[in-house]
Amino acid sequence: MTDRESKELQAKEKTAVSTPAESTKPGPVFAPAVDILENEKELILLADIPGVNSSDLSIDLNDSVLTLFADAEPPEKPNESDIFREYRTGKYFRQFTVSEAIDQSKIEAELKDGVLHLHLPKVEAATPRKIAVKAG
Repeated sequence: MTDRESKELQAKEKTAVSTPAESTKPGPVFAPAVDILENEKELILLADIPGVNSSDLSIDLNDSVLTLFADAEPPEKPNESDIFREYRTGKYFRQFTVSEAIDQSKIEAELKDGVLHLHLPKVEAATPRKIAVKAG
Protein backbone atom coordinates (compact mmCIF):
# COMPACT_ATOMS: atom_id res chain seq x y z
CA MET A 1 0.00 0.00 0.00
CA THR A 2 1.38 3.41 -0.93
CA ASP A 3 1.65 6.26 1.55
CA ARG A 4 -1.04 8.14 -0.35
CA GLU A 5 -3.44 5.19 -0.17
CA SER A 6 -2.87 4.79 3.56
CA LYS A 7 -3.78 8.44 4.19
CA GLU A 8 -6.94 8.54 2.09
CA LEU A 9 -10.22 8.65 3.93
CA GLN A 10 -12.62 5.91 3.04
CA ALA A 11 -16.36 6.14 3.56
CA LYS A 12 -17.56 3.34 5.74
CA GLU A 13 -21.01 2.31 6.81
CA LYS A 14 -21.80 3.20 10.40
CA THR A 15 -21.38 0.15 12.55
CA ALA A 16 -23.12 -0.40 15.84
CA VAL A 17 -20.83 -0.84 18.83
CA SER A 18 -23.31 -2.61 21.09
CA THR A 19 -26.15 -5.03 20.83
CA PRO A 20 -29.66 -4.13 22.05
CA ALA A 21 -29.15 -6.34 25.11
CA GLU A 22 -26.19 -4.16 26.21
CA SER A 23 -28.09 -0.88 26.09
CA THR A 24 -30.58 0.52 28.55
CA LYS A 25 -32.10 2.73 25.84
CA PRO A 26 -33.50 1.53 22.50
CA GLY A 27 -31.69 2.17 19.23
CA PRO A 28 -28.24 1.60 17.81
CA VAL A 29 -25.02 3.03 19.28
CA PHE A 30 -22.29 3.98 16.80
CA ALA A 31 -18.55 4.59 17.18
CA PRO A 32 -17.86 7.80 15.26
CA ALA A 33 -14.99 7.72 12.80
CA VAL A 34 -12.12 9.90 14.04
CA ASP A 35 -8.91 11.42 12.74
CA ILE A 36 -6.22 12.62 15.14
CA LEU A 37 -3.83 15.30 13.89
CA GLU A 38 -0.81 16.83 15.59
CA ASN A 39 1.10 20.07 15.37
CA GLU A 40 3.72 21.61 17.66
CA LYS A 41 1.18 22.95 20.16
CA GLU A 42 -1.72 20.50 20.19
CA LEU A 43 -3.45 17.35 19.11
CA ILE A 44 -6.65 17.83 17.14
CA LEU A 45 -9.28 15.12 17.24
CA LEU A 46 -11.89 15.21 14.47
CA ALA A 47 -14.98 13.05 15.03
CA ASP A 48 -17.63 12.47 12.37
CA ILE A 49 -21.03 12.90 14.05
CA PRO A 50 -23.54 13.96 11.36
CA GLY A 51 -27.00 14.99 12.45
CA VAL A 52 -25.92 15.96 15.98
CA ASN A 53 -26.68 19.37 17.47
CA SER A 54 -24.35 20.84 20.09
CA SER A 55 -27.16 20.54 22.65
CA ASP A 56 -27.23 16.76 22.01
CA LEU A 57 -23.48 16.34 22.51
CA SER A 58 -21.77 15.54 25.80
CA ILE A 59 -17.99 15.53 26.30
CA ASP A 60 -16.68 14.43 29.68
CA LEU A 61 -13.17 14.13 31.07
CA ASN A 62 -12.84 11.94 34.15
CA ASP A 63 -9.61 10.30 35.41
CA SER A 64 -7.86 11.01 32.09
CA VAL A 65 -10.63 9.31 30.08
CA LEU A 66 -12.29 11.54 27.49
CA THR A 67 -15.82 10.36 26.67
CA LEU A 68 -17.87 11.52 23.68
CA PHE A 69 -21.59 10.84 23.75
CA ALA A 70 -24.05 12.24 21.21
CA ASP A 71 -27.56 11.61 19.98
CA ALA A 72 -28.52 12.00 16.31
CA GLU A 73 -32.25 12.38 15.87
CA PRO A 74 -34.05 11.35 12.65
CA PRO A 75 -34.09 14.30 10.20
CA GLU A 76 -37.76 14.05 9.25
CA LYS A 77 -40.35 16.35 10.80
CA PRO A 78 -43.50 15.14 12.61
CA ASN A 79 -45.70 15.47 9.48
CA GLU A 80 -43.25 13.46 7.33
CA SER A 81 -42.86 9.70 7.03
CA ASP A 82 -40.17 7.41 5.60
CA ILE A 83 -40.35 6.26 2.00
CA PHE A 84 -36.73 5.16 1.73
CA ARG A 85 -33.99 5.41 4.38
CA GLU A 86 -30.22 4.94 4.16
CA TYR A 87 -29.25 7.58 6.71
CA ARG A 88 -29.01 5.85 10.08
CA THR A 89 -29.58 7.74 13.30
CA GLY A 90 -28.93 6.80 16.88
CA LYS A 91 -26.38 7.42 19.58
CA TYR A 92 -22.63 7.94 19.24
CA PHE A 93 -20.17 6.80 21.90
CA ARG A 94 -16.37 6.83 21.95
CA GLN A 95 -13.71 6.99 24.68
CA PHE A 96 -10.04 7.99 24.62
CA THR A 97 -7.32 7.92 27.23
CA VAL A 98 -5.68 11.34 27.51
CA SER A 99 -1.96 11.25 28.27
CA GLU A 100 -0.09 13.49 30.71
CA ALA A 101 1.37 15.33 27.70
CA ILE A 102 -2.02 17.04 27.25
CA ASP A 103 -3.04 20.09 29.32
CA GLN A 104 -6.43 18.71 30.32
CA SER A 105 -7.64 22.03 31.76
CA LYS A 106 -7.37 23.72 28.34
CA ILE A 107 -9.22 21.22 26.11
CA GLU A 108 -11.71 22.98 23.82
CA ALA A 109 -14.44 21.66 21.54
CA GLU A 110 -16.21 23.00 18.46
CA LEU A 111 -18.98 21.37 16.40
CA LYS A 112 -19.08 22.48 12.78
CA ASP A 113 -20.87 20.89 9.80
CA GLY A 114 -21.30 17.52 11.54
CA VAL A 115 -17.66 17.28 12.59
CA LEU A 116 -16.51 17.66 16.19
CA HIS A 117 -13.15 19.43 16.53
CA LEU A 118 -11.48 18.74 19.87
CA HIS A 119 -8.35 20.78 20.56
CA LEU A 120 -6.06 19.07 23.05
CA PRO A 121 -3.19 21.46 23.84
CA LYS A 122 0.14 19.99 24.86
CA VAL A 123 1.63 20.86 28.23
CA GLU A 124 4.54 23.28 28.02
CA ALA A 125 7.15 20.58 28.71
CA ALA A 126 5.84 18.48 25.77
CA THR A 127 6.00 21.34 23.29
CA PRO A 128 9.12 21.18 21.10
CA ARG A 129 11.36 24.23 21.31
CA LYS A 130 14.83 25.40 20.40
CA ILE A 131 17.28 26.02 23.17
CA ALA A 132 19.64 28.94 22.73
CA VAL A 133 23.30 28.30 23.44
CA LYS A 134 25.08 31.10 25.31
CA ALA A 135 28.73 31.81 24.74
CA GLY A 136 30.77 31.34 27.95
